[in-house]
Amino acid sequence: MSQRTRDTPDVDRTAERTDGYAPLRSYAAIGDGRTVALIARDGRIDWLPIPSMDSPPVFASILDAEDGGHLALRPVDLDAHVEREYLPGTNVLVTTWTTDTGRCTVTDAMVTGVAGRLPWAEIGRCVQGVEGTVELEWAVVPGTLLNTAEPKRLDTVNGSVIGVDGVTIAIVEKGFDPVHEDGPRFSGRFSTAEGSKHILTIVGTLDEPIFLPEPELTMQGIDRTIENWATWSREFNYDGPWADAVQRSALALKLLIFSPTGAIAAAPTTSLPEDRTGGKNWDYRFAWVRDLSYTVHALDRFGLREETHAAVSWVMRTIAKHDDGMPIFYTLEGEVSDEVEERDVPGWNGIGPVTEGNRASGQMQLGVWGDVFEIMRQYVRQGNVLDRKTAAVLEGLADDACKQWEKPDAGMWELEDTQHYTTSKIGCWQALDAAIELHEKGQIDGSRDMWEKNRGLIADWVAEHGWNEELGHYVMHPDTDALDASILIHAMSGFDRGPRMAATIDAIQAQLQHGPLVYRYSGLEDEESPFVACSFWLAAALACTGRVDDATALMDEMVDQANDVGLFSEMLSAVDGDFMGNLPQGLSHLALIQAALTIEELSGA
Repeated sequence: MSQRTRDTPDVDRTAERTDGYAPLRSYAAIGDGRTVALIARDGRIDWLPIPSMDSPPVFASILDAEDGGHLALRPVDLDAHVEREYLPGTNVLVTTWTTDTGRCTVTDAMVTGVAGRLPWAEIGRCVQGVEGTVELEWAVVPGTLLNTAEPKRLDTVNGSVIGVDGVTIAIVEKGFDPVHEDGPRFSGRFSTAEGSKHILTIVGTLDEPIFLPEPELTMQGIDRTIENWATWSREFNYDGPWADAVQRSALALKLLIFSPTGAIAAAPTTSLPEDRTGGKNWDYRFAWVRDLSYTVHALDRFGLREETHAAVSWVMRTIAKHDDGMPIFYTLEGEVSDEVEERDVPGWNGIGPVTEGNRASGQMQLGVWGDVFEIMRQYVRQGNVLDRKTAAVLEGLADDACKQWEKPDAGMWELEDTQHYTTSKIGCWQALDAAIELHEKGQIDGSRDMWEKNRGLIADWVAEHGWNEELGHYVMHPDTDALDASILIHAMSGFDRGPRMAATIDAIQAQLQHGPLVYRYSGLEDEESPFVACSFWLAAALACTGRVDDATALMDEMVDQANDVGLFSEMLSAVDGDFMGNLPQGLSHLALIQAALTIEELSGA
């Protein structure tokens, strides 16, 4: 595999487009606590839902190059050299363009207010001349909400305004004149000079009046946004190995926190393909309980109390509200939904389908019990106290785990083939282990004797059915020889850090690992790309079984697989290292953080 690092000289190829589509590796993300925009290396914003991450996207040329909509801003000179980076401790992106005639910078931010996110969505794009002159071209091209609506220019004396169904988009500019109108599309050219400043602001609302800021206020808003992010990062407490990658991952996770509720999205995108053959395209703009569990652990470790409490409160409140079992994910508003609509658009590089919604919500996934209890265990370990209602919900869930663990389920990977998955059983073991600890600490009441009995029964089941003596490793389920990389999580959980886990790690390295990359389970080489999180889980599991040097080496390799601004997608191509799947992927960044924390703890670094 050709390894690609942030220092690789040919990284500029990610600015190239094929049939209008940029490589997924080329995208950086900005956000405001409610929605996220993706910016390609060529300066084009190809993804922006308004007002929320899970809203239909007004700008979606990442999925529909012709009609999806975009916000373009780049030099007219197509040979211009591009470099970009996030300002330290922020999710504000600075792109530097250098041409034969000069140099300029573009600062991109989703503007935040004095008290946090604004009531509307606002993107500020500030162009500053550094030296010489640079001629730039720009465009605001609204899309069709994935082929469900027709954008229209709205006649108003107060500015350039576009309507797309219930979404209203306004354009406020300084120095971007003249604006050339073509129906609802706006475009133009301008030139920078040393010390010049040009500002483009895009403001959006849904079924609301729209506020038009003064252009100068947008620049003040960008400065305020930089300070808001920097203030948040100053509260971030981690100075261990891979500190830059860990902080960037924490900042990526912060983008995925839906501040109106405290929910955490798995990713801000839908339908980016896991493989170039298509078919495995999913909507990840939902809050998975599993991801929230890992996030709480990371945020707790970094001393970020507000997000931790919001996430814990949201998940327990949402579970109590529905009281109908254990859904594996919820909408960002805390609802249960299994509605799926397929949209008539081509998908990234023509690879479909493009869907809104996810059918997996009705599945049984036993591992979620462990995820919920691990959230609460970590919360209490940080010195917090459970309220009586939360305790009652947890007591009921622990009893339910005793009843459910013997059933087959869809497994962590949401498979249609229900089986007695080994890691699902361990998830219930983890739930009961945490419940017993919470009982010992006086946080919950309930049937501790029953929990202890079933915890032992699960351990016995895994020893007898999850371990294959002839093969010498844990198997995915009793009726297969297949390996499942999710077993690696349970080196971290403490279920097994002994010889059996060590032997299974050896088997995973021999059969599922390709360079530093790891497939989710056996038989996927021809179906999808390796799963980023699995590589970081492997690094953590190596450390848990005493192989700290090997863990460190793998970690070094994997950190270098990020794109030029430190972000990860869901998967990486085993052929060329290209990004595949939705991005930025929360689980990838969570796994990086987990591995770094685990290796630091076990190495004494």
